[in-house]
Amino acid sequence: MTPARKGKHGVAGTAKGESPAARRRAARARRKMRIGISCYAHFGGSGVVASELGLELAKRGYEVHFIASRLPFRLRQFEQNIFFHESAPAFYPVFEEAPSNLALAAKMVEVVENYGLDVMHVHYAMPFATSAYLARQMLLPKQLGVVTTLHGTDITVVGAEPAYFRVTQFGIESSDRVTAVSRFLKQRAEATFGTVRPIEVVYNFVDPVVFAPRRAGRLRLAGPGTKVMMHASNFRTVKNIPVIIQAFAEVRQQLQAKLVMVGDGPEKPGAEQMARELGVHRDVLFLGNQDCMEELLPLADVFILPSSSESFGLVALEAMSAEVPVIASNAGGLPEVVEHGATGFLHDPGNVAGYVDSSLKLLRNERLRRTMGRRGRRVARERFSAEEMVQKYVDVYESLR
Repeated sequence: MTPARKGKHGVAGTAKGESPAARRRAARARRKMRIGISCYAHFGGSGVVASELGLELAKRGYEVHFIASRLPFRLRQFEQNIFFHESAPAFYPVFEEAPSNLALAAKMVEVVENYGLDVMHVHYAMPFATSAYLARQMLLPKQLGVVTTLHGTDITVVGAEPAYFRVTQFGIESSDRVTAVSRFLKQRAEATFGTVRPIEVVYNFVDPVVFAPRRAGRLRLAGPGTKVMMHASNFRTVKNIPVIIQAFAEVRQQLQAKLVMVGDGPEKPGAEQMARELGVHRDVLFLGNQDCMEELLPLADVFILPSSSESFGLVALEAMSAEVPVIASNAGGLPEVVEHGATGFLHDPGNVAGYVDSSLKLLRNERLRRTMGRRGRRVARERFSAEEMVQKYVDVYESLR
């Protein structure tokens, strides 16, 4: 075969007499890759990361195709180079439940064939990794790279369930590349599934222009002199919601404060009842799901996240970027994000007294709160920049050419 030569712009070209297959490979190497992304569309870290990654890739000129049950909530407006394809299972009387994972695999095949995708990047192992594997098999002999990003409960909770263990393990092992959002999650995946597939840590990232410190404006969550504590999550058991309500009730006994609870989920009714029983319900604001966290977070004085398990804690990073100190648990990947005594405070998940003490320390000391807030923003910009993390994902994609 005639060796490849350099084109006038320094890009590898092909010499005269090269085979058609070699010419196609060379042309593919010259253009930016076309990337498919599948994720959960609802409020949650994996969907947020997938959406933000797609937006960042599109800014860099990559063609990005989202394949999901509905438009991910962070994709709020039309963006150049972003395309959405709805995966909707057909209902038939014989089905007790419509097989959405099979419909997703079929939609992946359709989009790959119609748009010439090079890579399918799935966020959350269940069920996306197995759907991508099935799609790749249906596409043979065409090659499709599959990248799986592990986000947390797909490994620590759902994937570890006996009913899903083997299929989660298979999804990881059958992927071409696997990434995890923290060292903690990488180690947990390796220990739980005994996987031999290399797992690369690519941290979540934040846009410091979007998640910025408080600006002058009319939006307020509390009156003058009233401090604001904030929490945002999907209100699952793992988020330790009762610890937040109890800690706030004790803080409220000592200073004027409001607790803002953003999100929805199974623990919300119990939290509302607990706030009433503790007599603080008029000072606890349940805002439900909001897609404007960049507007809400800067209004907080402290952010509290006492999760019993957290693979990374993306909302904690977003709070840090907005110069809001974080009081969090020392569980999972949170110590990789929040530095105790520097950008916030870390405590055991159930240590109510610790959360109360740290909250009062920050809420009573404006100088300390601002110092920690500024330090947190600097860490967010330097250690968790979109530029660095998106480039890591691009390098993963390029390794599949």
